[in-house]
Amino acid sequence: MKFLKPSKKLLLLAAIPVLALYFAACSDNSVSDNQTDDEYIQEVITRGYSGVNGEEDDLMNSEVTDLDDGGAVGNNGGDTPIDSLIRWGRKITGSSVTVTITSEGDTIKYANITRTITGNYIIIGVVNGVVDSITKPYTEVFHRTATFKRIARNPRPRSNWRLYQVSMVDGGTTAPQNSEQNIQMQQIQVYRNGTLVSTYIGPDFTQNVFTVNRPPHWSGSGINEFAIGDQVRVVVNAYSTQPEQDIVAWHWGKRNFGFHREPFAMTSETVNGSGWDRVYEKTFTIGGQHHHGRFNGFISASTHKSLYDDSPSEFASDIAGAPYKLDH
Repeated sequence: MKFLKPSKKLLLLAAIPVLALYFAACSDNSVSDNQTDDEYIQEVITRGYSGVNGEEDDLMNSEVTDLDDGGAVGNNGGDTPIDSLIRWGRKITGSSVTVTITSEGDTIKYANITRTITGNYIIIGVVNGVVDSITKPYTEVFHRTATFKRIARNPRPRSNWRLYQVSMVDGGTTAPQNSEQNIQMQQIQVYRNGTLVSTYIGPDFTQNVFTVNRPPHWSGSGINEFAIGDQVRVVVNAYSTQPEQDIVAWHWGKRNFGFHREPFAMTSETVNGSGWDRVYEKTFTIGGQHHHGRFNGFISASTHKSLYDDSPSEFASDIAGAPYKLDH
């Protein structure tokens, strides 16, 4: 009986699956095999898990890009001393993050995340009949919590830990003005197609925690999921020490389809002690250009003088960020 000698073509075809597995393993995240569990979790928080907004694990590292306007954009009405506001927005110039990790046995790890952002609040408007730009340097500090659970016991930390719970983002300016002394959001309600789906309680919005829905490991309620064409209504209750109407806006997750900001309208105002309780609302429809994935949607509540006073010392803004997803 004769044995046929394998052709070079057959040998190449047989080798392809082996090579594919090898290269897949080599490209399976940049985390090295000798990282500790805590180092891996910090890596996920600061750099993400998949890098394409495909997982809830990617939410923490995209906070900066989701809020960065890239400069002055959009438009609004007019007021004095800025006679007519043309464009405005945040341009983030620096970011640092501190992560404190504690363990519960060897199956749960809690992460307290503090992110400090520096940047410039850029306003372009007409001042005394002349188009001018005003730059207000600022510092904002955000807080968030995350819980990771063990799903396996393998040599590589990447195979052992996944995000289990993540909170909302809560923060605001610390310079030039402290947001807590000027304006604070107290409650946020989200309606989808006319039905109330979430009530987020503040002013510390990190107490609102989302459990990830990740079968077969656990089945939490997950973060809010929306679809193209959904009508979304957001109602914000805020307390302000300022007599002028505040500026409230929804910021879409930046990496979904480019920058997009939605201004709110004030619907009620009531005197409360030395300040005012105000309600702001916005209804919008999710457009077909929105990408699929997981994103941080931010709401900013800024004092009136933040936009309409040309003094760099006038900028106070409260921030709350809620995760959401848009799947096929």
